[in-house]
Amino acid sequence: MNKKVAFYTLGCKLNYSETSTISRQFSKAGFDTVGFTERADVFVINTCSVTENADKKCARIVKEALKHSPNAYIAIVGCYAQLKPDEISSIPGVDIVLGAAEKFQLTDHIADLTKNPKTLIFNTEISQTNQFVPSFSIGDRTRTFLKVQDGCDYSCTFCTIPLARGASRSDTVEHVILQANEIAASGVKEIVLTGVNLGDFGIRNGQREDRFLDLLVALDEVQGIDRIRISSIEPNLLTNEVINFVAVSKLFVPHFHIPLQSGSNKILGLMRRRYRRELYTERVDQIKSIMPDCCIGVDVIVGFPGETREDFLDTYNFLNELNISYLHVFTYSERENTPAAEMPNSVPGSQRADRSKMLHILSEKKRRSFYEGQRGNAADVLFEGDHKNGLMHGFTRNYIKVRTQYDPLLVNEIIPVKLISVASDGDMEIEEYREILNH
Repeated sequence: MNKKVAFYTLGCKLNYSETSTISRQFSKAGFDTVGFTERADVFVINTCSVTENADKKCARIVKEALKHSPNAYIAIVGCYAQLKPDEISSIPGVDIVLGAAEKFQLTDHIADLTKNPKTLIFNTEISQTNQFVPSFSIGDRTRTFLKVQDGCDYSCTFCTIPLARGASRSDTVEHVILQANEIAASGVKEIVLTGVNLGDFGIRNGQREDRFLDLLVALDEVQGIDRIRISSIEPNLLTNEVINFVAVSKLFVPHFHIPLQSGSNKILGLMRRRYRRELYTERVDQIKSIMPDCCIGVDVIVGFPGETREDFLDTYNFLNELNISYLHVFTYSERENTPAAEMPNSVPGSQRADRSKMLHILSEKKRRSFYEGQRGNAADVLFEGDHKNGLMHGFTRNYIKVRTQYDPLLVNEIIPVKLISVASDGDMEIEEYREILNH
């Protein structure tokens, strides 16, 4: 019988695409992939290190894996593995730790699954990690996360990502198109472009060879894909050219996720962000002027060192007045080897929690307002396979989550609907799709 491998992924969409690539490598090596709660010979945990909480989860997941398979071989890869390999090696049961440059060579390292007394560590200095390894996710019939860029040359004071993933580097436009065609042939309807600093696409061997816009123009001609979504893009890299192209493109959907992090120019300066709030306003205004129904998501951090109540209210009021659709709220946590961790005027934990709660409430208000503004509109919904309590969900092009009665014939299908009302749980209810089709 084939050996069995199970995977657990923490963190971002990029990690999910890379886990899928590692999974395919195991399949080629003769392993069968099983669920994490099943017995397995190998468990691969792909880690994140954006927050302290993500670090702590690793030990808990290892413990859970060994509960299912006490003699399993445990491999840890990902950002946490690059930043703190020695710390991970002290977790009971961990057999091997691979850093950013080594994680795609995992199958080469575990031909022998003998558990050694001492954890093996393969971890190259991040400055030596300069190869781009293509990845895309599998297993979801509806959408695929396609990695086109990795690493970051920015130096935001709160962020460990450049330390964990290295310098900015990208795939070629030609190879991305080959992968997009492969994805299309699998029957997937939607591609989500992912990267660490996606808008910085085009750097290879330290030199800029393409623009992000060049990639979008080429992808817009791919046959067999219905939608392409941009996962997240820095406001200073979201040019008017990109916005204007998305507005008229065949495949790219009217949905942008644009990190802000703070609405206070003072705090943006302390964070070493490459824009100020005035530029952010310009980007939102430009999007809404040509795509009024576009969904705009925002990342924001609360409790950054030096953030006074006035600074926070500056952020809150700025977001409240901005024509956006939802927030992703992050509570600042100190990360080792970042300038922010050494900054004075740390914000007490209770205040960070209070500010986070306020922005979560604001996010729900923004989302509901955006949904209410779409009532009565016709929309195309891509339905997903997951269902619960007799209901299934899907998303419109502009990222409105809708629900209807479960019908297996709808899975991975794009169906025209009419948006009727916002349910108490926040999902959008629709007119019965069969009535729309019969009209």
